[in-house]
Amino acid sequence: MNIIGDAASAIKAVWGDLTTPKEPTVYGGGGGGGGGFEMSPEELKTVIGLWQDELEKVAKDGAKIELIMQDLMPPGQDEASSSYVNSGIDSLLSLQKQNDSMKAYIEGYIAKLEVARSKTMATDAANTMRTT
Repeated sequence: MNIIGDAASAIKAVWGDLTTPKEPTVYGGGGGGGGGFEMSPEELKTVIGLWQDELEKVAKDGAKIELIMQDLMPPGQDEASSSYVNSGIDSLLSLQKQNDSMKAYIEGYIAKLEVARSKTMATDAANTMRTT
């Protein structure tokens, strides 16, 4: 499992290529080979914070979708107007489903990062005990 690579890929998917105009912050140590990495609890906390910020944006978008669906009314009493609104609601329901899926993904990813952070903190504490 490569949390750094997964996080970097996910962040790139959300915010695009951050290499221009400045290089993005790289969290964690690591240097080629072995597939391992190190990340401090502080670095994990920063990454978790980025995902929590993104989750908040997704939740706000979900609330906007709900409001639009509630306010969508046919411009007239004819069948064409009703059909127009029904098509709009179908599209908004698909958008809401995608938003819910994105929200669930981010919540799950944050949970995994929190577990990784807890394990890192426990490992650090155990290593500190051994050296004292």
